[in-house]
This record gives sequence, C-alpha cells and structure tokens, in this order.
Amino acid sequence: MKINETQRIGAVNSYQARMDRRTEESGRKRQSDQLQISPEALEMLSTNRADQAERAKKVEGLKQQVSTGNYYVENGKLAEKLLPFFK
Repeated sequence: MKINETQRIGAVNSYQARMDRRTEESGRKRQSDQLQISPEALEMLSTNRADQAERAKKVEGLKQQVSTGNYYVENGKLAEKLLPFFK
C-alpha cells in the first residue's frame, strides 16, 4: 500500500475542472451562497446593540462597586439561585 501517491493530489483538480466545464457548457453562471436577513432580525440586532451599551454601563458600575468593596450580595437570593443546581 502506497501512502504518498502524488497522482492523488491532481484528482481534486480534475474534479474541479470537470465541474467548471459543466457550468460553462450549460451557459449558467456558477451559483454563490447568499444571505438574506429579514427586517425583524435587523430590528432585533439594532435593539441588541442598544442593550449592549446599557449592559456595559451596568457591568462597569458593578466592577466599580466590587473594587471599592461596596458590593453586597443577599444570601437568600444567592441560595435561591444555587438551589436548583444542587437538586
């Protein structure tokens, strides 16, 4: 069994050339991928970007509180959030 067959590299190129000939013979252009985004999705993207600015402000405020030592965590709320993971 040969591991390093040099002719195998050209096999891919011949396949590509055959496909190119088929598209030329049929007179069609080669199709390319297209992406269409709906207006609703565009609206969601713009809303998400607006929310990111608010979120960045909130995160920056939390970082400031943690660095100064003023951040307080309620033990009850923390326990409520952790309880489902332990069940």
